Amino acid sequence: MKAFVTGATGFIGASLVRELIRDGHEVRVLVRPGANRKNILGLPLEVWEGDLLAPGRLAAGIAGCDLVFHTAADYRLWTRDPAAMYRVNVEGTRSILEGALLAGVQKVVYTSSVGTLGNPGDGTPGDESAPVTFAEMVGDYKKSKFLAERVAEEFIPRGLPLVIVNPSTPVGALDIKPTPTGKIIVDILNRAMPAYLDTGLNLIDVEDCARGHLLAAEKGRIGEKYILGNRNLTLREIFGLLEKISGIPAPKVRLPYTPILLAAYVNEALSRLTGREPLIPLNGVLMARKFMYFDSSKAIRELGLPQTPVEEALTKAVTWFRANGYVKKTGTGR
Repeated sequence: MKAFVTGATGFIGASLVRELIRDGHEVRVLVRPGANRKNILGLPLEVWEGDLLAPGRLAAGIAGCDLVFHTAADYRLWTRDPAAMYRVNVEGTRSILEGALLAGVQKVVYTSSVGTLGNPGDGTPGDESAPVTFAEMVGDYKKSKFLAERVAEEFIPRGLPLVIVNPSTPVGALDIKPTPTGKIIVDILNRAMPAYLDTGLNLIDVEDCARGHLLAAEKGRIGEKYILGNRNLTLREIFGLLEKISGIPAPKVRLPYTPILLAAYVNEALSRLTGREPLIPLNGVLMARKFMYFDSSKAIRELGLPQTPVEEALTKAVTWFRANGYVKKTGTGR
């Protein structure tokens, strides 16, 4: 089968195209002109230059494909131009799905986020059915992904065979930007994180997350959502695992929430004046109020989502960041 993939140069997308190629699929990837192609160099795939906001070009790229995987998104905790993020995440999703509907593809897998789902935030895992409203979304990234998910749902009654996947927090190799979670790992390796806030995340190996996309295309029920996650851990527990893996001492100081929130507001105000990314992203601090724990049992049961130990995923991340120049020599540990 032939698959059309957006976001292939990014973190999840780069692992996804490798899984598709491994399974014998032909792969065509959407790449913006001038984008960093390091994550796909040397792979046996077809590059289709285009843009999420150019519907005609997208439709031509999707034509002749059997599957569409829309993993591309503008994923940042801070942006000086929120409108651009909404255009990419919301209107870009609409353009891709219009093209997929026109092409009559067999299946579409839309990559959303657990950030769009309901979550009690007190350590009780959320699932696909937990109630949630737009008012609960923190920051423009989550808001734009929430709206994009609503756009995706609009295409189902129009006859588009679409499945939604909601990745939790992937970790592993090929985190080229890196993602906000990858940046935490890099900061640990560079001894640049002296303290932490008390929060929690659900981690998954990015390769398992990518495999979950293929399983959703194969077994996912049209119109359903599937959380692609694995293990719920506090941030302190994650740091403890990273200490064992890397040999770098984990931060031991847990900071009180209120002073950090005030500092984040000050950083946000300065960033809006200077245009520089804040040292303490306000949205990251606001998100840390909740323990982002999730239940992946539906994806495990219905799709057969693999559950590689998160220790292995973190080891892959540490190894890749060190091998690719993200870590200073003074921060190499053992």
